[in-house]
Amino acid sequence: MYTFLLAVLVVDGIFMSVVILLQSGKGGGLAAVGGGAAMTEGILGGRQATTVLTRATWISGTIFLVLALVLSVMSSRARQPQSVIQVEAPSAAPAPVSVVPGLGEEPTEGATAGTTEDPGNSGN
Repeated sequence: MYTFLLAVLVVDGIFMSVVILLQSGKGGGLAAVGGGAAMTEGILGGRQATTVLTRATWISGTIFLVLALVLSVMSSRARQPQSVIQVEAPSAAPAPVSVVPGLGEEPTEGATAGTTEDPGNSGN
């Protein structure tokens, strides 16, 4: 239902954009592109076009606002976390492992041949 209403909202927004652009303003608008001053006859000519386009704008604008309000209410009722900050902290991390060989490891009895001693204490 949400996806259908969202699609209707997008189509209504495109329709409303086209209707608004077709209305003639002070400069003539896109309604005057097809014929200039001779556009008084036809489907978008004269006072009829203003009434039809104005009514279409009001209707599509009302539909757009109602759909936006309904979709806003529908999306706010979805189960979402209250805040990103209020997420529970992960459990304690394990102790970091040393990446330098020989540090943090206790030498075993058979491994003393590979260790080096401190050169400052070798003469005492």
